[in-house]
Amino acid sequence: MAPRLDPSLSRMAIALVVGAMAPLFDSTIVSVALHSLGRELSASVETIQWVSTAYLLALGVTVPLVGWLQGRLGGKRLWMIALTVFLLGSVLCSLAWDAPSLIAFRAVQGIGAGAMMPLLTTLLMQAAGGRNLGSLMAVVSLPTALGPILGPVIGGLILGVADWRWLFWVNVPFAIVGLVLAWRLLPADGPGTRARLDAVGLVLLSPAVVGVLYGLSNVSRDGGLGRFDVWAPIVAGVVLLGAFIAWALRRRDRALVDLRLLAHRPLAASASLLFLTGASLYGAMLLLPLYWQELRGVDALGAGLLLIPQGVGTLVSRTLAGRLNDRLGARVVAVVGFVVVGLATVPFALADASTAQWWLLLALFVRGVGLGAVTIPLMAVGFQGLERADVPHASIITRITMQVGGAVGVALLAVILAGSVGSAGPVPGFEQAFWWAVGFTGVAAALSFVLPGRPAREPEGRAEATDAAAERTGTAAEVAAP
Repeated sequence: MAPRLDPSLSRMAIALVVGAMAPLFDSTIVSVALHSLGRELSASVETIQWVSTAYLLALGVTVPLVGWLQGRLGGKRLWMIALTVFLLGSVLCSLAWDAPSLIAFRAVQGIGAGAMMPLLTTLLMQAAGGRNLGSLMAVVSLPTALGPILGPVIGGLILGVADWRWLFWVNVPFAIVGLVLAWRLLPADGPGTRARLDAVGLVLLSPAVVGVLYGLSNVSRDGGLGRFDVWAPIVAGVVLLGAFIAWALRRRDRALVDLRLLAHRPLAASASLLFLTGASLYGAMLLLPLYWQELRGVDALGAGLLLIPQGVGTLVSRTLAGRLNDRLGARVVAVVGFVVVGLATVPFALADASTAQWWLLLALFVRGVGLGAVTIPLMAVGFQGLERADVPHASIITRITMQVGGAVGVALLAVILAGSVGSAGPVPGFEQAFWWAVGFTGVAAALSFVLPGRPAREPEGRAEATDAAAERTGTAAEVAAP
């Protein structure tokens, strides 16, 4: 049986997870409210979509900077600054007077969230020292599991009984409590480094990520891949990404993101599979609400409520998946998880407008169980065997690959769905799109065999000595910190 987490590490995880609730709830709440926001602010669909797009692009710009910022400011300081920026952006969103102002303030939120998401993983992985990573990721995954369950419900209830501005005030309690807990429970930072910013790398990588994400976000519009605002940003992003890769390999550990770490097999496998996981997860999250709305006649809130079983399944499986990862290794857990996700998606590929609803809800619950089992080992395995200084770079790599994978999955399935529906009707169109989603998980299951197997068991006496040494080191660092 995997040992329990150290109490100080558990307290640190709680402080970070509470703060992370704010951006993760926010994204799901706002996603169900875009139609209402467009109506309330008298904005077209094309304009109001920028409420999500601006947030996504600001997040993409910020993520590559997190490693350098952590080195300059320290983890605790950067976390509290990022959470404060997100809090400020939330308050400003609630005060927006028109669509352009709301879009601008959503970008402020995206900057804060872009720093928080990779930093959350970095701080906990560094504190864990490579031990009990599965159990730790089970704690970290709590906001990700709760967001899809509660976000649509909270958003729908707010829109039903209150003004749209309250959508953003929901974030405030999480952010304030998160700041207090971070101040009390996170270990003090040591002196910051004077490492120079890789300005060339920043100019290449951030626009590359933004270009790819922006282009992919426009694929679902009329014209699809033939639109200029689709292929031009993607091509530019890929060219810039290629230039960054060449630049980063020359600068080695002085690059904005040290790409040499991809020679580390667990991280390379984790990043590749997280790309496919993002494609499967976010691609299906495009298809599932549309299935309920277009084929079953359910409204947006009803579709969100019907997706709750998937979130419950993810919540149920995360703790067990974390323990199994620490005992059996990432390979077994990931392969089984992907197979479960794929099999649970098949009923939707076979469904039509008259398929029994209880059967599909059961499939969603099982699909959620698989997703919870998959995400935890993939996030944990990438950090096995890395030095402490390499963890921020690994966090950035895994975050970007999953984000881009999600955008690719959404764009690809949107094109498939639009083309199939246009030629064969809605039912065959959804069938074909869901079979593609099953295909993503099948490829991911096959690739999961390259993941590490059962971890080497550390002798009990050595583990206790390691824990004691880590505790002494942490205490000394806190005393020496200014």
